Amino acid sequence: MKQIVLVFLSALFITSCAKQKEVINREADFNFDWKFSLEQEEDASAFELVDSSWATVNLPHDWSVDFPFDSINGEGCTGYLPGGLGWYRKHFNIELDSTKNTYILFDGVYNNSEVWLNGVKLGQHPYGYSPFYFDLTSNLKNGNNVIAVKVDRTRYADSRWYSGSGIYRNVKLVTVNKLHIPIWGTFITTPEVSAEQAKVDLALTVSNTTNAVAHFDVVTEIRNAEGKVVSTIESKNLVIAVGDTTISSSSVVNKPSLWSVDTPNLYTAVTEIRQGNVVVDSYSTTFGIRSIRFDAETGFYLNEVNMKIKGVCLHHDGGLVGAAVPKAVWKRRLEILKEGGCNAIRISHNPASEEFLQLCDELGFLVQDEFFDEWDYPKDKRKNMQEQSVDYITRGYGEHFQKWNHFDLRNTMLAHRNHPSVFQWSIGNEIEWTYPQNAKATGFFGNMDWSGNYFWSQPPFSKEKIKEEFLKQPRTEYMIGETAKKLADWTRELDTTRPVIANCILPSASFVSGYTDALDIVGFSYRRVMYDYARKNYPSKIVMGTENLGQYHEWKAIEERPFVSGTFLWTGIDYMGESNARWPQKATPSGLLDQAGFAKPSYHMYKTLWSSKPHIYMCSLPAEDSKYVVNEAGDVVEKNPGAWETALWVWYDVNEHWNYSEGQPVIVEVISNAEEVELFLNDKSLGVKKLSSFPDRIYKWAVPFNAGLLVAKAKVGGVDVEAKIVTCGEATGVKLTVEKTTLTADGYDAVHVIAQLVDAKGNPVVGQDKVINFKVEGVVKSLGVDNGYAKSTQTFKSNSVKTYFGRAMIIVQSTRTAGDASVSVSGDKLESSTLKLTVK
Repeated sequence: MKQIVLVFLSALFITSCAKQKEVINREADFNFDWKFSLEQEEDASAFELVDSSWATVNLPHDWSVDFPFDSINGEGCTGYLPGGLGWYRKHFNIELDSTKNTYILFDGVYNNSEVWLNGVKLGQHPYGYSPFYFDLTSNLKNGNNVIAVKVDRTRYADSRWYSGSGIYRNVKLVTVNKLHIPIWGTFITTPEVSAEQAKVDLALTVSNTTNAVAHFDVVTEIRNAEGKVVSTIESKNLVIAVGDTTISSSSVVNKPSLWSVDTPNLYTAVTEIRQGNVVVDSYSTTFGIRSIRFDAETGFYLNEVNMKIKGVCLHHDGGLVGAAVPKAVWKRRLEILKEGGCNAIRISHNPASEEFLQLCDELGFLVQDEFFDEWDYPKDKRKNMQEQSVDYITRGYGEHFQKWNHFDLRNTMLAHRNHPSVFQWSIGNEIEWTYPQNAKATGFFGNMDWSGNYFWSQPPFSKEKIKEEFLKQPRTEYMIGETAKKLADWTRELDTTRPVIANCILPSASFVSGYTDALDIVGFSYRRVMYDYARKNYPSKIVMGTENLGQYHEWKAIEERPFVSGTFLWTGIDYMGESNARWPQKATPSGLLDQAGFAKPSYHMYKTLWSSKPHIYMCSLPAEDSKYVVNEAGDVVEKNPGAWETALWVWYDVNEHWNYSEGQPVIVEVISNAEEVELFLNDKSLGVKKLSSFPDRIYKWAVPFNAGLLVAKAKVGGVDVEAKIVTCGEATGVKLTVEKTTLTADGYDAVHVIAQLVDAKGNPVVGQDKVINFKVEGVVKSLGVDNGYAKSTQTFKSNSVKTYFGRAMIIVQSTRTAGDASVSVSGDKLESSTLKLTVK
């Protein structure tokens, strides 16, 4: 039975409190000490099964990343790593309490999971990215209990990117009173926001699972980041029958600290259910006070401040840790992106983890939360577009979409809708390829009368002609516009405070198919040439880039058009997979950062575009290998004039060293947000150049090589900046650096130990590579090694790694034991080095 109670109290401060205030610990960490087997061929769900010989693992856990890369049995679409069928079992003790309900909450299991408690099947969950939970109450035993989880990833090429395998996100055991706030039972919005005052609306679900009518009060305290109560809402003398009740209430926060990308201020609403003087349930909801608005003329507004969305797309793997990414790993990656001026993340192409969204809330990132990569018809996992091959290993979520789409969308939204970082719901990614009517209607494909380029040309047909061609096509069982409307309607049933968007790869067809009619915002995938088309033909539609190239020309197009809200670049970080038949390329190198989180030239370019902080970066390349030449006037120009305007995903190769043959012609490149830069070689000026002379925003000099010190100097906003590269000698040692030397003894905390080859003078050596060996001792464990190179197929789970650009990395994680630890590195003809760590 569903009931609704409405309450409005404006900044009502309650001074009384329950006398017998019980500490309510609803959630217990359920990640440690699971048993795991990849060799269990028989059913392993029975309570009595003996699993003592199985491996003991902690969650999150991704078994695929533990294996070597395999060019024979692997598939490039998922990074040449295997799948399989895995079983997890966890033994736990519980003291039964007839007044309590107990649930198990999974944030994500990849994929096709089935769950049992004490041999009783609780259910299944096919989708690998949406959260889900089961009620354990009726099947619990007093004393020892066993949870069993079967994960069927035998379809190991079921994705277009690396997915991982296993229980790769957090698991919690949730224990509540029979009268309680259910999992994801609150929804907080801030419909009216100003610097003076903010209205806070709370929609609260209360679940009565007793056998009788319940009488209770509800009190919600809104606390600021310091824990101070700034507003209180009280709903008294409530009466509900068995079932769920929705209680809607409102309050006011004066002088609110707003959440923004620069000041990510957070509040916590602590809601208590009280019966008499006893607190029977307590539920904490973190939220932010902020407003968002999109305008078809002027773009995006956060807290009524007009701003551009400076976003990147991210897949969910964390490089060497696979899909089981420690929070500390995501934090380092996000902080580097933030330092580069990024303010938004598109979670592509699946819902994010709870931990990831918490970090985005805390660090100040806007998030586009994306539900699905395929709908009614499957994509070809190897070739990206409409399906061209049918085999068992590529069967993905399309097999389950019809039955599970509403469940997965709903769970995702209920779990994520209180995060202030989430500002858009994306219902799909490049879905148009899988409905045959779209490509045929555009005029781009199979049109003998057209000779343009799909990427850079506007549609050859008028919008009327496109619609005519679309309507000529035979109707399929499912039509894109109808499915889009269904998904968008479900989204708005749960949240009308955020716009519905999708990433459209064939927008000219989507405008006539009914697809964009279902959307509040139309996102363009690689179609920056469509901004003006949309402005001309559909001026009332809000548009933006939702998947664009990490090249200057993309941002230039957005800067010049106030009506375009911003972009999400493909991608912020290199990701495993989408590398079919490209061995040894296991990863897609389109990121601003590589897989180890090291910055690439595109990162520096976008830092100069997106951040106001003074910045300068320098690199070089022999003239014979460069994309530039020296013209008759002595200027460095493109060999192919204008090529920068159509540059694609991957930045061209450059060197970050100054080691060449004496007199060898070298092109030196500098990226900076300075208006002019002066280059020096061994203290001799090689001239001042102006940014306005370079339409591609890359300063260039032609320099005959001479060993020594190369320095680029500039002034940005009155601040001096410089970049230096020195000629180095042979590598003789390794320098170790780390972001922090103290870890928390919680079994989760982690650090990245970076190893950089150096010469006898301590100069970084980036033009030589050597195999180095790590040794980890003490109360930490190694999670693996990597050098960031997309074509490196060295096994992550190793202590040895060959450097790339003279560097490599090991990630070490704390255990639950305090003490000392160390990481040492050695190599042939290299002086060893040791880094000390403390775990508290």
